[in-house]
Amino acid sequence: METLQFNGKLKRYFQAPLYMIFVFLAGDIGLLFYNIRIGAVTGVFVLLYAAIVLVLYRVIMVRLNEEIIHFATHYGTVQKELLDKFQIPYALLDAGGKILWMNEEFAGVSGKDKHYQKSISTVFREITKESLTKVQQDSFNVQVELNDRVYQASMQKLYFTEMGEGSQILTTLDKENTLIALLLFDETELVKARRENSDQQMVTALLYIDNYDEAFDSVEEVKRSFVTAMIDRKIGKYFRDADALVRKLEKDKYFIVFQRKYLAAMEENRFSILEEIKSTKVHNDMPVTLSIGIGLSGNSYNQNAEYARAAIDIALGRGGSQAVIKEKDNLSYYGVRGKEIEKNTRVKARVKAQALREMMESRDNVIIMGHSIGDADSFGASVGVYCAARELGKPAQIVLNTVTSSVRPLMECFSEEQGYPEDMFIDSDEAIDRCSNRTLVMVVDTNRPSYTDCPDLLKKSRSVVVFDHHRQGNEVIENPILSYIEPYASSTCEMVAEVLQYFSEKVHLKPQEADSLYAGILIDTNNFMRKTGVRTFEAAAYLRRCGVEVTRVRKLLREDMSAYKARAEIVRHAQVYRGAFAIAVSEESNVESPTVVGAQAANELLNIVGIKASFVLTEYQNKVYISSRSIDEIDVQLIMERLGGGGHLNVAGAQIENSSLAEVKRKLQDTIDILIDEGEIKI
Repeated sequence: METLQFNGKLKRYFQAPLYMIFVFLAGDIGLLFYNIRIGAVTGVFVLLYAAIVLVLYRVIMVRLNEEIIHFATHYGTVQKELLDKFQIPYALLDAGGKILWMNEEFAGVSGKDKHYQKSISTVFREITKESLTKVQQDSFNVQVELNDRVYQASMQKLYFTEMGEGSQILTTLDKENTLIALLLFDETELVKARRENSDQQMVTALLYIDNYDEAFDSVEEVKRSFVTAMIDRKIGKYFRDADALVRKLEKDKYFIVFQRKYLAAMEENRFSILEEIKSTKVHNDMPVTLSIGIGLSGNSYNQNAEYARAAIDIALGRGGSQAVIKEKDNLSYYGVRGKEIEKNTRVKARVKAQALREMMESRDNVIIMGHSIGDADSFGASVGVYCAARELGKPAQIVLNTVTSSVRPLMECFSEEQGYPEDMFIDSDEAIDRCSNRTLVMVVDTNRPSYTDCPDLLKKSRSVVVFDHHRQGNEVIENPILSYIEPYASSTCEMVAEVLQYFSEKVHLKPQEADSLYAGILIDTNNFMRKTGVRTFEAAAYLRRCGVEVTRVRKLLREDMSAYKARAEIVRHAQVYRGAFAIAVSEESNVESPTVVGAQAANELLNIVGIKASFVLTEYQNKVYISSRSIDEIDVQLIMERLGGGGHLNVAGAQIENSSLAEVKRKLQDTIDILIDEGEIKI
């Protein structure tokens, strides 16, 4: 048997007794020179020691070699047995995901034979080829389910680039030759515990009756009590199924707390309580509508309550008759297909007017801005706020970067010859320079910061006021000191006209100023044909008393021949999608305001028989603008929200960046298909 050769410390350890022979021999030689008799006797003992050491060294090394060889021959078997009996499921895959080997535990979990050598995707569908490409040297984890058990699959790539170093056989291994080690950790109980913990989390909700005063104003007391009791009973029954705590705060406000596990059922039935209450009719067959704001996943009960308050504000700001769920930064909407309920009371307008006056009085100057590529509504509302600031003697400027063809005739009425300051209209750079800690920034006709004419102005100012008639979406101006958002209003000009009536004893409006406000109402209502209520005509009557001349406004709103032809061309090339949706693409580049022309074309398309909604796509300033319109059957706001926009039930729009007209058209069609499949849109 060939003996093993030891090196290093182990070799020196075994050879130490041999080295001592030479030490004793040298000592014995020294004794011979001193005393031959003593040296001879000592030499005998040295020789005896040497013989014993050599014999023992030979015997021990042979035995040691045998033991080491025996261990080496059984080491691989022990290692394989250890892996095979490993209590954690373990498998080896090739780079493509094919199973090469598995231990007994893995075979038991997967229900496959140990010799099973197919793709791991046949066992765990969650582990795809795409996920295998993400596996690097560090572990890559993915959650998988099998036989009602949940596992954390931990995968790690094993490289064999060094296996061939110093080998006579494996010298050409490619760097790409790898294996994937797969370990399964049973997390069923952990996931169950987490789910139970999540299900038991408390959810806070606020429920408001949107139109309590309007619905019950003319109802006799006896009938009012009966209807109120019926509403209370329906609300209580709906939330009683969720084991909820329901407390009535005021005549039209409720506070509700329940466990999160019941929320899924509410979402599934899309908060059926909204429709149940809507079926309740009172005086003059006016339906009663609810708004629900729900907050969850906060770090505390107080934070959930804040989420619920923010959610109910958004629900009311979107027109009411819907439920909004706020989970941290995520928002979900339910019941948004309903029509906004017009409010006949002017209490809110009076309160907002007084608050606006107090804020203006406490500031040094006012800067007003609308949305980018302004229209008649944003311009007219800006002029109305300008008049309010002038009434208080506060310097005011209007931010206007782009003067469109629809706005230019109105703007030309505010020249220096007419008595207006040269700096009445400024651009974004000048607005930022004029803004200070004592400046009030007034935003009109939009509540989305990215849509404003100067988003940087919102970051610089500490005092921001928002007046808008569009429904709120996920993107909103944060922390305004005053927010007045009324989706039921026809236009922001209508809202501003109402506020001006309560702003002071009598705000003096010049004819051109009243014309601008009236023009905004006229355009947004499509000549009082869309979204027109009692208060719309009341605002128009107020402006008429201030000096509006209808003929003069009509002349200001006339368009040139090129714009008229462009609109006709858009209508001519419109296509009907799914028998009810008119979709047109505007490729006209010779008109000054293509987005305005697109919006006008969308209105025209609604005059075609069978068309329930119209969409016009316009490419302008590296964006694709979508103008959408409907009469009453299709909620176009729901469609535009899916594309990142917003608006109203019958009027909505969106702005999409980094996409071509063809891509946006395809996205629009896909969105319509999805909403129809989900039952959100019925045709």
